[in-house]
Amino acid sequence: MFHSLEKQIAAAFHAHIQIRYGIDLPVAAEQPRQSEFGEIAIPAAFQLARHLKQAPKRIAAEIVAEIGPVEGVAAMEVAGNGYINVRLDRGAYAEALLRGEGEEAAETGEKIIVEHTNINPNKAAHIGHLRNAALGDTFVRMLRARGNRVEVQNYIDNTGVQVADVVAGFHYLDHKGPAEVQTLIDDATVRFDYYCWDLYAKISGYYKDHPESLAWRAETLHAIEAGEGELAELAHLVADTVVAAHLATMQRLDVEYDVLPRESEILHLHFWSAAFDLLKERKAIYFETEGKNAGCWVMPGLSEEGKVIVRSDGTVVYTGKDIAYQLWKFGLLGKDFYYRPWSSYSDGRVVWVSTDEPTESGQHFGHGSRVYNVIDSRQSYLQDVVVAGLRALGYNEQADRSIHFNYEMVALSPRCCADLGIPLSEEDRKRPYVEVSGRKGLGVKADDLIDTLIARALEEVVSRHPENSEEENRRAAGQIAIAALRYFLLKYTRNTVIAFDLQEALSFEGDTGPYLQYSAVRARNILRKLEERGEEIPDFTSELNREALARQLQWEDFWQLLLGASKADSAIESAVSAGEPAHVAKYAFQLAQAFSNFYQKYPVIHEARREKKVFLLWMTDFFRRQLARTAGILGIQVPEYM
Repeated sequence: MFHSLEKQIAAAFHAHIQIRYGIDLPVAAEQPRQSEFGEIAIPAAFQLARHLKQAPKRIAAEIVAEIGPVEGVAAMEVAGNGYINVRLDRGAYAEALLRGEGEEAAETGEKIIVEHTNINPNKAAHIGHLRNAALGDTFVRMLRARGNRVEVQNYIDNTGVQVADVVAGFHYLDHKGPAEVQTLIDDATVRFDYYCWDLYAKISGYYKDHPESLAWRAETLHAIEAGEGELAELAHLVADTVVAAHLATMQRLDVEYDVLPRESEILHLHFWSAAFDLLKERKAIYFETEGKNAGCWVMPGLSEEGKVIVRSDGTVVYTGKDIAYQLWKFGLLGKDFYYRPWSSYSDGRVVWVSTDEPTESGQHFGHGSRVYNVIDSRQSYLQDVVVAGLRALGYNEQADRSIHFNYEMVALSPRCCADLGIPLSEEDRKRPYVEVSGRKGLGVKADDLIDTLIARALEEVVSRHPENSEEENRRAAGQIAIAALRYFLLKYTRNTVIAFDLQEALSFEGDTGPYLQYSAVRARNILRKLEERGEEIPDFTSELNREALARQLQWEDFWQLLLGASKADSAIESAVSAGEPAHVAKYAFQLAQAFSNFYQKYPVIHEARREKKVFLLWMTDFFRRQLARTAGILGIQVPEYM
């Protein structure tokens, strides 16, 4: 509500300035430094002073005197050297909130693509992948809350080195063919993604001790890219089974996708060939004839020696395939995948996957106007190569709209390692955080972490609610655990290295997901207690008119509480502009704190005066809805109880 009114007021000033002075001046609305100065500050007079060669204070006074009534505004005044402070009509503002006005964002025609998660399908997901998915999914929710049309892609690198290594492990170390691997997949007692986790560590160690065995990797990669033979069949089995496991893991966090584009189809449908021809035709790459890159196709300008795109043995580096993929995302390749259903969610929405076999699905993806690639900061150079590839091809506008949504790694606090049973050296125990490595087999599998969080949350829930059924307590514990995890991964800015701490994340107090949930549950319980006392929840729209609301909002405390609770859209807009989901988490925490203060200060149910009691109940309900909505943006559900 506040955000839409802010824009409406800025538009009124813009229109007046254009008519009065003949200047098309973009008008920004700011927040006054102190609440006693009003709700909105307009600094337009300072910008106009440069055009009109007059003092900003004089211009501001002129605007205030001449602009006339502005809907939603009670008063305006000149402050300082030329700011225009705007005071809102409190009764009108609250009445609009009461009637639910200004809550729905207008749809935009723009299509935004967000690619996130993209875990190599060679082993179980780990805690670092969870940060990627939580950031990407929350950013998607933020964009959709602002009316944007968003397509969520999860790129599956099923022909890369990591898959090749696990396939080589099965074939050369374990001497297992497709039939034996299928038996493993079908065995209900075997977690196949966990089995591959151990096998990946095993083959990585073997390569280190037997460098000559790296020839297995090269042979396997060639077989996978060709898509023929036993090695290719093994790769298909491994990747598809692990992808299914990854999607099940992400579903536990309520992370969903629209389409799974696979690298195999980029090769088999000749996406890369088309991109390669385009790069050569426009001289974006050249064939190197000497030096260490002899025999390679190289993109110049990114380093002294350039960036190799195609190796001397003819295999393309995955950055090359990423360029083809990025071209497809913008609809610049002149090609599309075929699609088939992969699975569906509980609401019936289908997850589509690319295929190289013609289908009649009628599905089309890509053709975005903006593309966000959620990939960790260690891949910044390779993302720069992708953007450089677009620029070299002359697609500067699309290059500008290719955003690397980067983030730093997730480590573990030493205390968390102890909680998870990970042995540490004396030196590691003194570190602020402990890094993990999937290649070394040292890490925290995502499902193990989620299971541990649920078990800990369940202990707390059962201790508080022993009378409830096991199923009810387990459901609440699951929601609390996911809130703890998602919030912890989101509350830090993207450029911060996270040291995940299980005990801190699960705390019901402080800057945590469970604290946000607890505030929403408490708001709902106030309304439940009213009904338990035999009273009905009032019909707020019939009992609270504009005049009644204005009377209650004369109290500055009430006004500031309501104003803060109505700024969710402003927080989301700011977070989208900055690309920082952490801003929404910060707002959610402030909202939860504000409600806690409200709850402790005002005995809502016991208020004797009818108008004030109804007003306090409405404020409680408004807080409840805003807390639940903001939690939903963060991917957090509100349990029935805690």
